[in-house]
Amino acid sequence: MTKFAAVILAAGKGTRMKSDLHKVLHPIGGKPMLFHLLDSFEELTPAHTVVVAGDRHEQLRDAVADRNVTVALQEPQEGTAHAALMAKEALSGFEGLVMVAFGDCPMVKSDTVQKLCDALDDTTKVAVLGFRPDDTLAYGRIIAEADGTVSKMVEHKDASEEERACTLCNSGVLIAHSRDIWRLLESVGNDNAQGEYYLPDVATNAIAEGSRVVAVETAPAEVAGINSRAELAEAEAQWQQFKREEAMAAGVSLKAPETVFFSWDTKLGRDVVVEPNVVFGPGVTVADHALVRAFSHLEGATLGEHAKVGPYARLRPGAVLKEGAFVGNFVEMKKATLGKGAKASHLTYLGDATVGANANIGAGTITCNYDGYFKHQTKIGERAFIGSNSALIAPVNIGADAIVAAGSAVSRDVADGELRMVRAEQMVKPGWADRFHDTMKKKKAALKGKK
Repeated sequence: MTKFAAVILAAGKGTRMKSDLHKVLHPIGGKPMLFHLLDSFEELTPAHTVVVAGDRHEQLRDAVADRNVTVALQEPQEGTAHAALMAKEALSGFEGLVMVAFGDCPMVKSDTVQKLCDALDDTTKVAVLGFRPDDTLAYGRIIAEADGTVSKMVEHKDASEEERACTLCNSGVLIAHSRDIWRLLESVGNDNAQGEYYLPDVATNAIAEGSRVVAVETAPAEVAGINSRAELAEAEAQWQQFKREEAMAAGVSLKAPETVFFSWDTKLGRDVVVEPNVVFGPGVTVADHALVRAFSHLEGATLGEHAKVGPYARLRPGAVLKEGAFVGNFVEMKKATLGKGAKASHLTYLGDATVGANANIGAGTITCNYDGYFKHQTKIGERAFIGSNSALIAPVNIGADAIVAAGSAVSRDVADGELRMVRAEQMVKPGWADRFHDTMKKKKAALKGKK
């Protein structure tokens, strides 16, 4: 592919979001919308990427600090063409194709960028990205021939009835060669009601000088802009639907797809089954043949083959289930590993713990890992049996084949094959409860008599 540079416009104030966070840093699938766009473009290895910022530019600089991205400042904000022109200095000396896109349209795919690049040749100076929405609303129109040649770009308010009948709308995304784009941007005027310099005039000016402009079409969802919380929710819904379809096409069974929510980096193997109302936060990997049952929440977790989770389980970052391991209802794990075939069936907290293969963790077991200042480790050996309602006070080691009796509070290491029972001696007082009940009933009756 010809060398290309990406210019992403993100200088708007985003006032309709009503947020302290920059608009393009609001997440979709757990990842800032700007990063969706950056990652898509990275698939084509751009020579340069420039983000044009204005309002709250410090947030954008911090967000992309570890990426190969240059942030250019637009001050004051005088329209989209003016914003694109602010990238000229950052791209000084670059020769190749320059694409201009929008940070609040995060779903543009690398394949679409490739099509835009391929549309340019010696006679075609500009390629614009169009779409055909169900409702054309107030979008600008692209008047084009059957071969894609654009004869006119017109804003909705300036369009005739015949032009408004055209269904091909302008997304604003365009691409041109570096030898042309800066000249075309600099020729854009601001003779309009807003006194701003508008990006579509790049194509209009190219047509006026006799150059060919061509339109490339894409799906409306790919170029949907996000300007409000409602539109952010719509984008999230569209993205989630795409991820569900992608998962099922790859061999995952979703019992109620519309109730399952993915993160941008969720990885599911073949023949994984996901029951209703499951949420995958960032950093989850699930191996083949695993089962995630209803109402479970996973984040930063790794599940081995044939592992089972839930229902109503919570796996926090660092949770690892080895092959065939199982956690059941109301089990929470954090920075803990459950060995091959090990199980914690219900009502258990495992934090900062390592559990050996085929160990059994009884209901109500808690690893007491935090002393108010530091976290401590609990290690449970292979085939160990931890009785119900046990508290393992870390740091502590439970040996292989050891048994911890139900109701024990264990604060010292348990050797291999050892039984540890930590209970107070039971006190038995025959008849005490009967005498207690008689006394209390008489007191209660006496109180009623005084009223």
